[in-house]
Amino acid sequence: MSTQGLDVSRIVNVNVTLTPQGASVRNFGLLLVVGDSNVIDGVERIRSYTDIAAVATDFGTSAPEYLAALLYFSQNPVPAEILIGRWLRTATSGFIKGGILTASQQLMSNWTGITTGSFTIHVDGSQQDLIGLDFSAETNLNGVAAVITSSLSGATCTWNGNQFVITSATTGVLSLVGYATPEGTGVDISAQLKLTAATANVPVPGFAAETALAATIALYDISSAWYIEVFAASTMPSTNDYLAIAAFIQAANISRILFITDEDSRELDATYLTSISTQLQALEYDRSAVTYGSTNAYEMASVAGLMAGVDFEGSNTLPTYMFKTLPGITPETISETQADTLKSKRCNVYVNYVTGTPIFQYGVMSYNLYIDERQSFDWLQNAVQIAVFNLLLQTPKIGQTDAGMTAIVNTINSVFSQAVTNGMIAPGVWNGPSFGNIVTGQNLQSGYYTYAPPISSQSQVSRDARISVPIQCAIKLSGAIQSVDILINVNR
Repeated sequence: MSTQGLDVSRIVNVNVTLTPQGASVRNFGLLLVVGDSNVIDGVERIRSYTDIAAVATDFGTSAPEYLAALLYFSQNPVPAEILIGRWLRTATSGFIKGGILTASQQLMSNWTGITTGSFTIHVDGSQQDLIGLDFSAETNLNGVAAVITSSLSGATCTWNGNQFVITSATTGVLSLVGYATPEGTGVDISAQLKLTAATANVPVPGFAAETALAATIALYDISSAWYIEVFAASTMPSTNDYLAIAAFIQAANISRILFITDEDSRELDATYLTSISTQLQALEYDRSAVTYGSTNAYEMASVAGLMAGVDFEGSNTLPTYMFKTLPGITPETISETQADTLKSKRCNVYVNYVTGTPIFQYGVMSYNLYIDERQSFDWLQNAVQIAVFNLLLQTPKIGQTDAGMTAIVNTINSVFSQAVTNGMIAPGVWNGPSFGNIVTGQNLQSGYYTYAPPISSQSQVSRDARISVPIQCAIKLSGAIQSVDILINVNR
């Protein structure tokens, strides 16, 4: 006979269900620096850093990637993250990295007693049997690597301070180094080197050289996180490279922008009509921006640092990028005529004024938009998209009813309300076409209006496909003042 009694769930049955976690809005200030330093390989391709010290550790303090990251992290507030991607500008070699050796495994006493070391490894598809490896005279692991190199054919072994690396002497897609295995004679050191399949990193094959556009496309496919692309390489992309990249970014589904620093002084010449800024303007690309800078090829990384500091969830947090300072950049001293030329080309410049305060001037994309507008539009599009997606994800069902459409409209309006709070949207006169309940010339008191027609107007085909009625939105930008005309009348 039971002494427990009946389970209470017979009377009250309780289940706890966790609401699905919603998607997050993208970071519309995250910079991707694309460089050609041999630090990030073609398999890893992209790496995240949260401070400049980590970049310096990996790249050193003279690499282009470091110099661009330095400008980015020099802004205030300091950006939280940067991505660095690899441009395989030249063909690369295949290699294998062994596992990291512990401090005890790095002791030379593990090696000096070996005079008949051996292992087998495949380089570029050919088997190499290394035998008779004598480490008795070596005093450090660099010496151990040198002994191995002397027995290799078409490859080298190095010690990088943490692990052994064997690299093929060839480049391209056929360049490859395999795992180490026991050779069968002498003292097997394949496991001691940590180059076996059980201990080593996955072998990295060689890669053929690629264009700057190919690198951009590869990095676009790998990560949807980055928003701004800046190149920082030993050899920078050509004008034609940049035009190809700009075309791709302009057409891509995921919103991105390309920043270019042009060191060519012909940007200052009104008669020079084939500069990168002039061509991008003629092509009407509003996802690219150019600045003229004669002293630093990575100047726009500093502007990206400014953009990384924007908090779209804050109050009055949206800046205009004109008038801002760029730490670490030497400002240009140019004539009034040259300034007008750059303005006509929609080419930005960090420039000296007689006040003694240099400013980033114009703050424009290559066509039609200001940089802050481009960033704000992309945030707003993504924020509305994510908000409605999360509504559909986290609600058991949004009915194909007027009430269901109201729920969607309210969700959209909540994003617009935040856009009012952060300073993107403000009340004003709607000068666009009439629709719904607003007409041209009407004052938008809230700064925005969202219209969904009655669900009864929906076609049966759309209803069967579970598509909502089309939603139309109107927003009024707050704008920004970047110049002032003042007339002072004097009477004696």
